Amino acid sequence: MQFTNFQEKKINSTIISNIRKFSFGLTFLAVCTIVFDVGFSHDSDTEYYILLFYSAVLFIGSVLILTRYFLVHEKFPAQVRIFDGLIFLLYFLLLLARIDGVRETMPFMDIFNRMGWLYLAIFIYFIREFAIIRLNFKREYLNPAQLFIGSFLLLILMGTLLLMLPTATYTEISLLDALFTSTSAVCVTGLIVVDTGTFFTPFGQTLIMILIQLGGLGIMTFASYFSYFFRGKSSYESQLLMKDITNAEKIGEVFSVLKKIIILTFLIELVGAIFVFFTLDPSLFDDTSDEIFFSFFHAVSGFCNAGFSTLEQGLYEPEFSFNYPLQLILAALFIFGGIGFPILLNLYKFLIYFVRNRIGQLKRNYTYVHNPWVVNINSRIVLTTTILLLIFGTVLFYFAEYNNTLAPHSGFGKVVTAFFSAATPRTAGFNSIDTSALHFSTVMLVILLMWIGASPASTGGGIKTSTFALATLNFFSLARGKDRIEVYRREVADISIRRAFAIMSLSLVVIGASVAGMAYFDNEKDLMDIAFEAFSAYSTVGLSLGITAALSAPSKMIIIATMFIGRVSMLTILIALLRKVKHLNYKYPTEEILMN
Repeated sequence: MQFTNFQEKKINSTIISNIRKFSFGLTFLAVCTIVFDVGFSHDSDTEYYILLFYSAVLFIGSVLILTRYFLVHEKFPAQVRIFDGLIFLLYFLLLLARIDGVRETMPFMDIFNRMGWLYLAIFIYFIREFAIIRLNFKREYLNPAQLFIGSFLLLILMGTLLLMLPTATYTEISLLDALFTSTSAVCVTGLIVVDTGTFFTPFGQTLIMILIQLGGLGIMTFASYFSYFFRGKSSYESQLLMKDITNAEKIGEVFSVLKKIIILTFLIELVGAIFVFFTLDPSLFDDTSDEIFFSFFHAVSGFCNAGFSTLEQGLYEPEFSFNYPLQLILAALFIFGGIGFPILLNLYKFLIYFVRNRIGQLKRNYTYVHNPWVVNINSRIVLTTTILLLIFGTVLFYFAEYNNTLAPHSGFGKVVTAFFSAATPRTAGFNSIDTSALHFSTVMLVILLMWIGASPASTGGGIKTSTFALATLNFFSLARGKDRIEVYRREVADISIRRAFAIMSLSLVVIGASVAGMAYFDNEKDLMDIAFEAFSAYSTVGLSLGITAALSAPSKMIIIATMFIGRVSMLTILIALLRKVKHLNYKYPTEEILMN
């Protein structure tokens, strides 16, 4: 029986679709098995059958991938073919590592005879199949804000369940504490109700680090980019969604920006981990693997502005509070993470422009290319505000705490500790001093810095530096009698001003409600401690005056809600709940409202 080209394509399409569904189902089952495997203790027989199942999954998966290549001729982008080649190489190494004779003749192959490599291979296979699934949505029914919020809720729920696995903690953890920890990690806050280093096992700490990474960048960022990578294309609706999330200027640049964000993040974290490693004293760790894990955990936590630490007292531990190179490296990490990806990419663009012109000047017959706006107005405002906040924060902290929390430090140490302590409230959450011993005036300064927070489209929280800058510029504009805000020879759009004051107003409403709720349920606590906790939670900072673990269950739920609202922003929640007006083809008469 002969088929036409159309019928053959339809049959192939059906076969490919069925293979994709079966392959994804198989990998999903394998990932669930991994969770069961690492989350619970088993006897030797169960471990044997689980290992057998893993081997079967990888074998069947390889056959299914090859079938799609050679039998039904599914077309894959070039990068996917390279990726699949690396997968098969990994599978081959894992197979060889299982043979005793191979390990005897090639001892280095013993490295691949470990369960971690098997988990990695299955997880890569799962990502490959999950990313190919077509996920379409209709903007009429589901707007980007709803997807953004939903992705965080899903990640928090998954994190809660994983942290409750028996092998994730040394002792049993309650549902509320697991939810609190998961929310704090995903919202990159750093507030804790149980000590990260002593309560969670290395497996649990690894889960927290993964939640911080996914929460810092956003699970939609990873999912969208991997989908584009493996499918080689994306729907127009998906591009519109990611344009809103990544703040890309053009729809065509969305996935290019996504790739740069992911590469930039991992590169900075890797370099940061290497620098952290060389600042550590090996005698403080049991072995080199503990040093490596410490370095990566704090590099990820630092860049994502999470503030989580495996140290019981954070960097206030006696062995680390005087490690000034470590403090400077972590400060650099959370400043880079908090400055915002659009700003980092804009600075990268300026660096390329600058280097290209300088190299060109060394050549003959070169025409200098002048572009006065390589560094755009957003970057100028954010960088100026960030630098001023760092300078003024450091100076004020230095003089206020000179004979108090900075007293144990030397001259240079006082400056470094003051700089670190002034930078960390802007959503980083690390502490190298005893925050409960701060002067009242310093506490007020820290609250202000926490409220301002990091910059837009960054891993940090708060109302953002640009919001604070626009509000400040508006004060001066009104005082001078101007009817608009002008900065760097540009006029700021009215929508930006409206958005800035909406964010400020909503933040105070949420923080006020949080303070009132906690004061009601924990009326024996000092009001300053409660207010400090609320500001820290909303701005996803993680600093505390020492009352977090002692809060009642209702107050912990209030903190959980405050952390979540602070991470996704109240304005985003309102956008998700209230449909946007599609047309405004009318305009009412304008009147001024009395203010004073």
